[in-house]
Amino acid sequence: MVFRVWAPGAESVELELPPRRIAMNAEPMGWWSVDVDARAPAEYAFIVDRGEPLPDPRSPWQPFGVHGASRTVDHGAFRWTDERWQAPPLASGVVYELHVGTFTPEGTFDAAIGRIPHLVDLGVTHVEVMPVNEFPGEWGWGYDGVDLYAPHHAYGGPEGLKRLVNALHEAGLAAILDVVYNHLGPCGNYLSNFGPYFTSTVRTPWGDAINFSEAGSDEVREFFLGNALMWLRDYHFDGLRLDAVHAIVDTSAVHVLEELADRVEELEREMGRHLVLIAESDLNDSRLIRPRELGGYGLDAQWSDDLHHALHTILTGERGGYYADFGCMRQLAKALETGFVYDGCYSEYRGRRHGRPLGEVAKSKLVTSLQNHDQVGNRAAGERISALAPAERVKAGAALILLAPFVPMVFQGEEWAASTPFLYFTDHIDPALGRMVSEGRKNEFRAFGWEPESVPDPQEFATFQRSKLDWDERERGAHRDVLRWYRELIALRRRLRGDARVEFSEAERWLRMDRGGASVFVNLGDRPRTLPAKGRLLAASRPDVEMSGNGLVLPADSAAVVEKAG
Repeated sequence: MVFRVWAPGAESVELELPPRRIAMNAEPMGWWSVDVDARAPAEYAFIVDRGEPLPDPRSPWQPFGVHGASRTVDHGAFRWTDERWQAPPLASGVVYELHVGTFTPEGTFDAAIGRIPHLVDLGVTHVEVMPVNEFPGEWGWGYDGVDLYAPHHAYGGPEGLKRLVNALHEAGLAAILDVVYNHLGPCGNYLSNFGPYFTSTVRTPWGDAINFSEAGSDEVREFFLGNALMWLRDYHFDGLRLDAVHAIVDTSAVHVLEELADRVEELEREMGRHLVLIAESDLNDSRLIRPRELGGYGLDAQWSDDLHHALHTILTGERGGYYADFGCMRQLAKALETGFVYDGCYSEYRGRRHGRPLGEVAKSKLVTSLQNHDQVGNRAAGERISALAPAERVKAGAALILLAPFVPMVFQGEEWAASTPFLYFTDHIDPALGRMVSEGRKNEFRAFGWEPESVPDPQEFATFQRSKLDWDERERGAHRDVLRWYRELIALRRRLRGDARVEFSEAERWLRMDRGGASVFVNLGDRPRTLPAKGRLLAASRPDVEMSGNGLVLPADSAAVVEKAG
């Protein structure tokens, strides 16, 4: 069994393979290796310059957490049954975002498998799993992970994750993994003990930036590129969602995202499977999703928050923080037609111009949502949209998101207006770090006008427990009605084609979105409206929506879809 590690500045590196300590051999370019007789799976650690034993930076499994020993994994031993699997096109898909720890009471990969039939019945096509690589403690969001190659031990480790992906494929659902390549968490982050993984010349909100373009960066880039390819190759994921790429600082001629897109295309040809890369960015920069031959990075899609913000402000009336840039029907109409509201125009919140036009890039390269983990979990009390606006108004908002020309994403529980919040929760083992997180969380929300005292302590176990979905409420009262509406809209989405053309009234707060042979009407005003319409009523959010001789009669806070006559 061969063990290898990159430690370019080390004078010596040893392999700890209990009860033995074995000197490793220096190789070119800062690598060290040793071939030993060991029984798999083996627990091991590396010792750099006679220091403390440290986990492998590329550890495939951390069964004892971020500070414990690493364990080997034989990726060839798992029996996959998805040999003929091919993911459906993202452009015509519906994404479902879930967090493994709160998706079920058990909070494991295997428990999530039991809820796959619900996702199939809902009609989604892609399941996006929030980060699952090893992070401190037993519970957390996963964005402060440190062992990027190791599936979280509390979720079920490598074998559990493979069973989940295999089961999704057996059910006809694609699997997308959320990965974080802009920072690592502070607790258990031992990369600096091995090499120049970070640079102090650039700072991010989370500390020193990752070294993607300074001295020693070739192997650092390969560390992250190799990680991305591992999830696609060894765990059979159909795509990756790349967290906050605007915080990736790379001054190279070939940006690491462009290189990643190229490497994934190579793997795609090798495996004969469709793979996708989806970026999260707050820059409204269409270069991310333009083809590389046209000067872009060649990613397949990117998150776009403008439609969410425009719709959220109208549904709830909130205008604090970054919502100050939104609040009118004109912006909602622009987001539906063009993708970005801020496409080079002035942003009052930022105090400068922001974004660039989407141009000729297909609208189906934008992923939009009525809510997601950020927009819910980064609120002081983790309230969902269903706790902030009347149910009928939220249903009207869902119609616009699910029937717009973009790729819609549904956040776990949204489809039945879950009553449970999704809070920010952590389980930092270091008490000092835990206190810093708790205090920082309170101070973060002052711009939104939220009282620090209203912020649940992220370190409390109860904060995590409160965020778990209550699956029993799906079939009760208003929850059942919302679930029916989501299923109906997702099924109806397949009949709509093309970009959107929008008409609206700022004063009366109604909007009409035409796509292909159908029109989506929403009335977000406080009184009924009769709007010109001819055709067949395909769906309505309320039973008192009706077609009359004068057109479509829409009560306040309602939505309807009409198939055009002829």
